[in-house]
Amino acid sequence: MPRAFLDYATAAPLRPEVAAAITEWLTLPQADPGRGYEEALIVRRAVEAARDAVADLVGATPRQVVFTSSIAESVNTAIAAALRDGGRALVAPVERTSVLEAAARYGTVELLDVDRDGRVVPEALAGALAGGPTALVCLQLANHETGTLQAVAPLAAAAHAAGAAVHVDASTAVGHVEVDVAALDAEYVTICAETLGAPLGTGAVVVRRGLRLAPLIVGGDQERARRAGLENVVGILGFGTAAQLLASDGQARRSREAIASTARIADLERGTAAFAGVRPVGDPDPIGRVPHLRCFVIDGVEAEPVLLGLDRYGVSVHSGSACSSESLERSEVLAAMGVDEDHSLRVSVGWATTASDVDAFLVAFPKVVDELRALR
Repeated sequence: MPRAFLDYATAAPLRPEVAAAITEWLTLPQADPGRGYEEALIVRRAVEAARDAVADLVGATPRQVVFTSSIAESVNTAIAAALRDGGRALVAPVERTSVLEAAARYGTVELLDVDRDGRVVPEALAGALAGGPTALVCLQLANHETGTLQAVAPLAAAAHAAGAAVHVDASTAVGHVEVDVAALDAEYVTICAETLGAPLGTGAVVVRRGLRLAPLIVGGDQERARRAGLENVVGILGFGTAAQLLASDGQARRSREAIASTARIADLERGTAAFAGVRPVGDPDPIGRVPHLRCFVIDGVEAEPVLLGLDRYGVSVHSGSACSSESLERSEVLAAMGVDEDHSLRVSVGWATTASDVDAFLVAFPKVVDELRALR
């Protein structure tokens, strides 16, 4: 019996076009793209074509795109560069663990208040900026646990007026809503490949035009001396293929996928609403969220047994952020929003999700929760 995969916010299945591109490249010569001979130049041209496609997807120039191994590396690269002389970083507690920990490692963190939907309170940012010199403000375009979208540009403008640099985590939003890095007005923007249907282990940090990026990883001149180490060529090629599918010439595809995702999430909301003690978290208006993700709180049972129970029925979902789940810690995101963080369930859909996948969840979910509540 096929499984229902509903964790696209962590990593989407490989798109067929991406798998085909990777398969084709595996038959070609393997060579270091930094060398000058023919095989290496073939690989270099492919890497640069992928860079072009990723840049096009987010409205950047190719020179702005620095490939990395992950969201976490992109975050650390950006924050280490912004806080190279130390200083204060203003960070919302709903940010990824990598953002919070990197800011604490390289500078001094002051947490910003967020509202019930997880957005930074503008007055809180203004007050914090007025409280003293600030080196960096970290913002999310879309939250990785609740999907809540945030209007970044006015917050970034306030940060710049106070002399602070801005990092934006756009990894949950890219590929699902239109993202233009110029409009975000940030020095650094983090994006990733795996949520687009590309291979795991590839990300990028998009750097403001004209800004020199000090490398986090040293020991080579790769990525224009901004990130040392041999490139993950296969991952980058897959990233580029997925980006090309979703870029300007693929707007129709992105729109179709967003419409389908919105419909699937609405079906999930309706189905769970009929079950007592289950309520969604985040902006109630679909316009205020990415289309593919919804978080629910379940009264009376903790998240981990629900995940295991659904897995037993062939349904894959998630609870909280990947970082928190791996260490079995509570979700700081939901705690900051005043939500019961121990009872959350995150469901996310994507390009290959079917009505049958949603139905499988809606059949299994009440069985699992009833079984667990009966054990109390």
